[in-house]
Amino acid sequence: MEKSVQIVSTKIVSLLHKQELMKYGIEVIEADFIKTENKPFELKDLNESLIFTSQNAVHSVLSHPKAEELKKKNVYCVGLKTKTLLTDNGFNVIAYTGYASDLAEIITLIYSSESYTFFSGNLRRDTLPEALKENGIKFNEIQVYDTTLQPQKIKANPEAILFFSPSGVKSYLKDNKIQKQICFCIGETTAEALAKITKNIIIADQPTMEDVIEDVINEYK
Repeated sequence: MEKSVQIVSTKIVSLLHKQELMKYGIEVIEADFIKTENKPFELKDLNESLIFTSQNAVHSVLSHPKAEELKKKNVYCVGLKTKTLLTDNGFNVIAYTGYASDLAEIITLIYSSESYTFFSGNLRRDTLPEALKENGIKFNEIQVYDTTLQPQKIKANPEAILFFSPSGVKSYLKDNKIQKQICFCIGETTAEALAKITKNIIIADQPTMEDVIEDVINEYK
């Protein structure tokens, strides 16, 4: 029996994914290195269209008593899972992209005459708001969830580490070092957070957990 490969995931992995990895002798040590929580907010001064860049924001907005009223508005979002969540809940998604920078481009090129309300988290990137500002597009922002770092020390010496957000990278690096490990990243933005630390990075083709797991299996099978 060959020795199993140990990897660390900075986010809890589903049982299905764990079983899939075990098939290839890959053992996962997992922990949530960030925590997100809905925060109370007011739905006022809304513009004509809405922007969501994460599922967390959608969940938070859906829990608001007046969420139904928003379903008449056009929605622009980042991420296929975010789009699916919105569509399944009756929102009208006009455009979605894999990254905030691409969404900013589509909005500034095609939909610049509309006004927007961006539902965000406290650790959001500046990419989108800055692009809208630079292009003179009318928007406002409502913070609907909080992300807090939950750093923890990993005792193992894993062969790979899985990262799903820039905040996850930041949290991991508080108590752990990255040496020769391969870092599997869900997307470009997450990989950028590691740019100064390692060149050993594999970025998923699509920013989904499934694609990250697939990359890990391809690497070690």
